[in-house]
Amino acid sequence: MAFSILVVDDSKSARFMLKKELLSIITETEVVFTEGASGKEALDRCLNDKYDLIFLDLTMPDMTGYDVLDALQRQGLRANIIVVSADIQPGVAEKVKALGVIGYCKKPFSRQIIVDILKENNLL
Repeated sequence: MAFSILVVDDSKSARFMLKKELLSIITETEVVFTEGASGKEALDRCLNDKYDLIFLDLTMPDMTGYDVLDALQRQGLRANIIVVSADIQPGVAEKVKALGVIGYCKKPFSRQIIVDILKENNLL
């Protein structure tokens, strides 16, 4: 059975780099990626499909990652979400964790932090 991952970022190169790194981390099973380039796409995909893991950027033009997390929480949808963002304001990690994410990683992302989050949540 394949491991399904949704990668949402308005930067195509950021999505590419994250997918490439994940393929080198998750080697024991087939990985199927779905991409989204906006918060609206992320929300639509999460409402219509189930993913084993979601990587979500915070700063996107139409709907922020915060908006997506808030909407998912209001819908009662639980998901394994890791926020990967260049937002370095104080309290960001605490704010997104309060919205139900399993981890937060600053951009440029750290392979080791992603591995640690996956292991802590029994996803690796």
